[in-house]
Amino acid sequence: MITEAGAEPGLLHRTGRWCARHAWRVIAAWLVLLVGLGLANHRWGGTYADSFSLPGTAAQTGTDLLKAHGDDTSSGVSAPLVLDAGHGMLASHQAAIETAVGELRHLPKVLSVTDPLSSPGGVAHDGAIATVTVRFSGNPAGFDRSYLNGVDAAVRPLRADGVTVEYGDPLGQLAEPKSADAVSEAIGIGVALLVLLIGFGSVAATGLPLLTAVLGLGVGLSGLGLIAAHTSFAQAAPTLAAMMGLGVGVDYALFLTTRFRALLRAEDDLDPSEAAGRTVATSGRAVLVAAATVAMALGGLYASGIGFIGALGAAAGITVVVAAGASLTFTPALLGLLGRRIDKLHVREPVAEPTGDGDVWHRWAARVGRRPSLFLAGGVALLAVLAAPVASMHLGHVDAGAQPTSRTDRRAYDLIAQGFGVGANGPLTVVVQLDGDQVADGTARQQLATTLHADLAAVPGVASVTPAVASSDHVLLISTVTPTTGPQDRATTDLFHTIQNTALPHALDGSGATGYVTGVTASGLTFTDQLVAKLPLIVGVVVAAAFLLLLCVFRSLLVAVKAALLNLLSIGAAWGVVVAVFQWGWGGSLFGVTEKVPVESYVPMMMFAIVFGLSMDYEVFLLSRIRETWLLHADNRRAVATGLAATARVITCAALIMTSVFLAFLLSVNVVVKMLALGLGVSVVIDATVVRLVLVPATMYLFGRANWWLPGWLDRLLPHLDPEGDGQ
Repeated sequence: MITEAGAEPGLLHRTGRWCARHAWRVIAAWLVLLVGLGLANHRWGGTYADSFSLPGTAAQTGTDLLKAHGDDTSSGVSAPLVLDAGHGMLASHQAAIETAVGELRHLPKVLSVTDPLSSPGGVAHDGAIATVTVRFSGNPAGFDRSYLNGVDAAVRPLRADGVTVEYGDPLGQLAEPKSADAVSEAIGIGVALLVLLIGFGSVAATGLPLLTAVLGLGVGLSGLGLIAAHTSFAQAAPTLAAMMGLGVGVDYALFLTTRFRALLRAEDDLDPSEAAGRTVATSGRAVLVAAATVAMALGGLYASGIGFIGALGAAAGITVVVAAGASLTFTPALLGLLGRRIDKLHVREPVAEPTGDGDVWHRWAARVGRRPSLFLAGGVALLAVLAAPVASMHLGHVDAGAQPTSRTDRRAYDLIAQGFGVGANGPLTVVVQLDGDQVADGTARQQLATTLHADLAAVPGVASVTPAVASSDHVLLISTVTPTTGPQDRATTDLFHTIQNTALPHALDGSGATGYVTGVTASGLTFTDQLVAKLPLIVGVVVAAAFLLLLCVFRSLLVAVKAALLNLLSIGAAWGVVVAVFQWGWGGSLFGVTEKVPVESYVPMMMFAIVFGLSMDYEVFLLSRIRETWLLHADNRRAVATGLAATARVITCAALIMTSVFLAFLLSVNVVVKMLALGLGVSVVIDATVVRLVLVPATMYLFGRANWWLPGWLDRLLPHLDPEGDGQ
């Protein structure tokens, strides 16, 4: 078919038109994909567990040395089972303990089990609390949940004998109560339904974006599960993917549905399939640019060089890409089926995009245009106040002590703290690799062990130090340092750095030996240090990539620079809210967080990538309509007002929906998910109100025609990426 301009329609136009004309084929294909991937995931899908490696770091080197020269207890992944005899003594339950230990040793994937009654330091001073250390061949957090049945059966004699048994991390992660993700998703969908009905009035126009989003989410999560069988994803990966997939899925389909309705209202004789083609060729192009921006920002996480972080970004990126694909094919298929009946069922008179100059959004744009400097200053001041807490941000790892007491890993944490001191939940392992003379000379080795013990014990913040013992081949000296504070406390972080950078080098000075601080706590703190060091790189990579993309799309230096700077401000404000709520404890109890916790080390990086990408979504949709009017009339004030009015309703509804999706995940039992949910929800609100409705129009009014300036030589170098196209 040839368009009125005599040009052959473009690929996007033809795709949208074909999907509308062959709607049942497209719908059937997506349903087959949904059911097929769902069944495959159920049969062959993988599991999710927090695990990461830190090649080249002292913590990883120490771990590798223990595996190479230590005994069998240095391999695998250990988890404590904590026993509590209450007011009695564990020694009186010796028979039950020995039976349980024997049963645990026979479980599959178990390498070794310690008997607390015969292991040094296995029983607390009060004799009522003890730890049974079980070493598994893999991370138990990633085992099938049915594995717990065997563990429960093994410790049944203890429980029958009146001994309380709790599972510490990472086994406790496997015993985590069923996630509230399904409930969160249902709440998000319910709020989205209400917002769409109120905002647009039409039942069909409301249901269509939700159907598309749910379909895309199901396909994306099933695909992620299949990939998880072959690679490692963090526990938070499926939740993060669900948040992103559902949020952007509704948004993308909503933008397309809104444009389709506007086209049908503008031309009474327009064929619905042709309208679907134009919709995909215009707003669909903006969806592609927006999805590419989000995926690019998430992909930028691989610049950290840490696979754990990159995989989290990839997990979220998978559902974003699937959501975009569903929006560009499944949505036009449904639009083709509904045609002009899209507004037939309605709870009130359906609302379309404003066409005149007297609506509320035109009046708002005019108000901002009269005092753009004042609005700009007020908006920036508000974001600066919200961002102020970032100056005191403490990054760390949120441990089991922050979980609700309904969880077994939290109860295990509390029992260990009660019996052995809170620092026993996060001990540091010191590994010293001896030189050749010390390996052969037992006296020299013992002298160094004595010096090492004395120097470590003298460090402030150390509760106890075990004597440094040699490995079986005399290549290593191994000692355990127990801090006076818990693993997520800032003081423990300081202690780790003091031992690693000062105390250990001092103790080994002139000996020729090399020391390393390792263990779970040290690895977590090293992970945090690496993320802090890599954050500026991630910010630079993502901002630079987004700047170049916007430069190509909008052909304007100022628009690209302004977008990057404003997004950095909104991200800073969202970070500030997270610090105030979780680290300072301002209202944390409202979200089920019982104590002040550090900001999880990877949350700021994840928030930055996600928020920057989502912010660009709204930026692309708003600026696309502003630029469209600018190209038609070359009037900057008119372009800003018209673009704002044309997109304000749909962006506001989309933001309300995405915010509700994110905030619904505050119901999660995982504190890190709560952080991400609150941070992302707040960022969307800030972005859709302060940034999109105040700062963007204010700056564009101030810059005037300079908004659209681009040096000729740069214009010739850059590729052309039209975000809305001309409907071709």
